[in-house]
Amino acid sequence: MRKKVLYIVFSLFLISKSFAQVAEISSPDGDLKLHVFSEDGKALYDVILQGKTMLEKSPLGLVTNESDFSKNLKFVDSKKDIISKKYTNGKIKKSEVNYNANTLTVNFTNADQHQISIEFQVSNNNIAFRYNIPPMKERLSVVIQSENTGYRFPSQTSTFLSPMMKPMTGFARTAPSYESGYKADAELGIPSDYGYVFPGLFHIGNEGWILLSETGVNSTYCASHLETTAEKSLYKVAYPDIAENNSFGSTGAAVSLPGKTPWRTITMGSSLKPIVETTIPFDVVDPMYEPSQEYQFGKSTWSWILWQDKSMNYDDQVKFIDLAAALKYQFILMDALWDKNIGKDRMKELIQYAKSKNVEVLLWYNSNGAANDAPMGPRNKMSSSVERKKEMKWLKDVGVKGLKVDFFGGDKQETMRLYEDILSDANDYGLTIIFHGATVPRGWEVMYPNYAGSEAVLASEMLYFSEDVRRQEAFFATLHPFIRNTVGSMEFGGTFLNTYLTESNRDKNKRHTTDSFQLATAVLFQNPVQMFGIMPNNLTDAPKFQLDFMKEIPTLWDETVFIDGYPGKYAVVARRHQNRWYVAGVNAEKQSRKLKIKLPMFAGKAVKLINDDAQGNSSEKEIKVNAKGDFSIEIQPNGGFVLRN
Repeated sequence: MRKKVLYIVFSLFLISKSFAQVAEISSPDGDLKLHVFSEDGKALYDVILQGKTMLEKSPLGLVTNESDFSKNLKFVDSKKDIISKKYTNGKIKKSEVNYNANTLTVNFTNADQHQISIEFQVSNNNIAFRYNIPPMKERLSVVIQSENTGYRFPSQTSTFLSPMMKPMTGFARTAPSYESGYKADAELGIPSDYGYVFPGLFHIGNEGWILLSETGVNSTYCASHLETTAEKSLYKVAYPDIAENNSFGSTGAAVSLPGKTPWRTITMGSSLKPIVETTIPFDVVDPMYEPSQEYQFGKSTWSWILWQDKSMNYDDQVKFIDLAAALKYQFILMDALWDKNIGKDRMKELIQYAKSKNVEVLLWYNSNGAANDAPMGPRNKMSSSVERKKEMKWLKDVGVKGLKVDFFGGDKQETMRLYEDILSDANDYGLTIIFHGATVPRGWEVMYPNYAGSEAVLASEMLYFSEDVRRQEAFFATLHPFIRNTVGSMEFGGTFLNTYLTESNRDKNKRHTTDSFQLATAVLFQNPVQMFGIMPNNLTDAPKFQLDFMKEIPTLWDETVFIDGYPGKYAVVARRHQNRWYVAGVNAEKQSRKLKIKLPMFAGKAVKLINDDAQGNSSEKEIKVNAKGDFSIEIQPNGGFVLRN
């Protein structure tokens, strides 16, 4: 009798649990499964990859000023479909993409009888989801105040995260600017005062890897980040801090109904290959406007990175125009203070001189009006619609091709609107836009045709200013291909051939990485316009093979392939431009690393190898890869290598 009672109780338990699951969907290859649950008035989901739990039951929902969609939810229905599209984009890691996903829309109502839909797209190794909110009776607009969206990780998970910076701190109160470092293989649930930036990488022990991010953020929403919770294994989506943007503006998002949130993205794999190669940030977004022209991308010289503010004068800019011409680079970037030290009249002369050398000009601008105290000019030109359009008309008239706009400092909807306004207006005047002191791009390469990259990383300028960052250069470089740079273009501004990061190339700021390492980052770091740190003196003091490499290296890629690596230790990535492959690797460890890697793109071929000897000296030689594509390489500490056909 006792066994019978236990059997009935157990059966009822199973029945109750089966009713909790309301929908499920798999990836096209069947390896990735997502389940949606309705339990105790809450919507939840979990994720299984190849039979292994990657995310345990995690919360869904959001809260608006009109109605709460985080509790008292009742499942209504669900429907499935498929999506398939092909698109091309020369600015991302893969120029031609064939995207296939299974879709699931799950509908709930809340206590007020208002409806919310959660739309999932599940492709191989990727999940993207967002919330759709229909009109609420007479309400056609709401403010979304917070999200309940969360990610509950298995207990064995370790993290690779970068903390949000404290608002209104740092240089001229310009933080946050996504320029903090990372901790590798940290424990779950370590609190950060202001949360952690997207993207965030998580290692699920022996089960695999997860990368979290978001995409599709435009002027109709704020950007978000991750925050820890009282539950060690649970991370949630968080909206901007009220102190950002000088405490002006909302922390949530004002949305017209029907309205949609940005996409939350989850990329996962049993290895790092799907993380490095994912295109999900671009797969689920569409262009927001037509390009006014065919935009150019490529390589640029940049005096400020080592010659600093005093180089912003007519004569020094001529030197860097001549350097660009000698290297056959498409651009020169003239940085802050050009308006004061050169002026618009003489700038016209410089632009004409550059054109005579087949070099186009990019100019720096301060984004700021009232958001922070950044003093460098030109100021107050990008922050107001009237002034911005007048300035952009002048820029078009004198032949400038693009702008680097700096010092944004925040993720509020007001700031997202400024990004979009700058991009949209710039398109009207045929200008490309690069953002510095800025947030991580979120699908912008597809959404905005004239977008040409963002900094949003502890970049090359900090190599100039900080010995600590110089010592950690290799460590951070082995993280970027797996985290920051895999979700969007990263304008790092590196590849130095100066031994000392100064104008004189001596005395201070000694570089701790090898020349081969520096050359390798030109492949590892992806951005459609790269401001390389090559200096005029390098034309005579750098070996010819290094200069030849920097002359030929492309900035646009047709294919990206993960070869090997572990974040914070070493990274090896292959990229293809047309029919030419480049394989680059760097090593952040204190000992040399010997690797046996598979390179099918080089099988049976003669290739050029740039590598370091045991003393860190760089050289180039021709070698042959065997017919199977097997290749052995030793990477020196703080060193790197490049192979190319």
